[in-house]
Amino acid sequence: MNREHDPLRQIDLLQQSLSQNKRPLGFLLGAGCPAAIKVDIGNIKLPLIPDIEKLTIAVCDKISSRKECSAQLKAVSEQCSKDGCNNPNIEDILSHIRGLRAVAGKDTIRGLSALELDQLDDEICNVINDLVDKSLPDSSTAYHRMAAWIDATEREMPVEIFTMNYDLLTEQALEELRVPYFDGFSGARQSFFDIRAMEQDTLPARWARLWKLHGSINWYQDPSMGVIRGVPRGQHKKRVIHPSHLKYDQSRKMPYFAMTDRLRAFLRQPSSVLVICGYSFRDDHINAELIQGLQSNSTAISFAILYGELNKYEKAISLCNERSNLSLLGADEGIIGTRRAPWLTFSADQQVGIDNSWIELVDATSCNDQSIKKSKLLLGDFKIFGDFLQELIGSNIDEQKTENAK
Repeated sequence: MNREHDPLRQIDLLQQSLSQNKRPLGFLLGAGCPAAIKVDIGNIKLPLIPDIEKLTIAVCDKISSRKECSAQLKAVSEQCSKDGCNNPNIEDILSHIRGLRAVAGKDTIRGLSALELDQLDDEICNVINDLVDKSLPDSSTAYHRMAAWIDATEREMPVEIFTMNYDLLTEQALEELRVPYFDGFSGARQSFFDIRAMEQDTLPARWARLWKLHGSINWYQDPSMGVIRGVPRGQHKKRVIHPSHLKYDQSRKMPYFAMTDRLRAFLRQPSSVLVICGYSFRDDHINAELIQGLQSNSTAISFAILYGELNKYEKAISLCNERSNLSLLGADEGIIGTRRAPWLTFSADQQVGIDNSWIELVDATSCNDQSIKKSKLLLGDFKIFGDFLQELIGSNIDEQKTENAK
């Protein structure tokens, strides 16, 4: 019995799932997506927005150079390490600050005053904004490919985009291609968070739904209006960036839990398909929502397309072992139906006719025969996944014309 997984079959299954306009279709986008957009800086290409590790380094470097917050940041980082979180990233640090602030009241906790915690929180969020407030470099990015794919087919159900990213890249691509979307806010001047509109959701299916699970750089806490979206006016307002489910203010909680409710509701729909891109599975709370949703609905399926080797994703591997309807597709191997195996190897005669932009054939290091090639799945690169969606547009349109002719 061949114990290897066939990557061509998985690509075909993914293609079929995304080509059905009657199924609930959704994407979960992580920090690897903006990092896959490369821009020229000097003579080298660098990510448009750094991943979480590089973002952490950049934020900490900037704050450490400022006298008013450097000591507080150092204290919080040391506390994280003492509490068992070694090498904390910026989301761990921000969560720790929020956790301390939740119990500090107007007093001091672990050597940090409530005022110092508030100032450090604000400073981190402002530096994050400076680092991630970027624009897509051109109109051919993977975000544009996704927006074009959403707009290419008439659907019975809306496409839902869930993202943990704070940036505005998805919004930019949708707007530039004139794809209408709803993100939970209503209004134009200072858009307000509209929970009733989210719950009733009677907009046409051609409107995409965009749910920003961890907040956004253009969300603010307004003392009188709650959470608003847009340019703040008047007095200083806190940015609403949610690194975890720990929130110290009830009004800031509302968008977070409303957005995760949408993820939960999406996974409850019969035959829903969720494609996960650029996510490292480091957020335990989002992981719990995913697993509970897939566990409660055996007809739902999720494809997690991973960048690089599968071994880099320990948490994802552990979760996938629990759920047969969660598939992990790494560059070198996959977990399908809870079974982990490498991708197929091909002999010289089998390689003839394999013309697939989403698979690369590389030397099989475990074999002395150089004619044996191992499959390497390329879809984990969000740029390549965007090309994959672009290719689907033609087949979707052909399928739609056939359906309309019946």
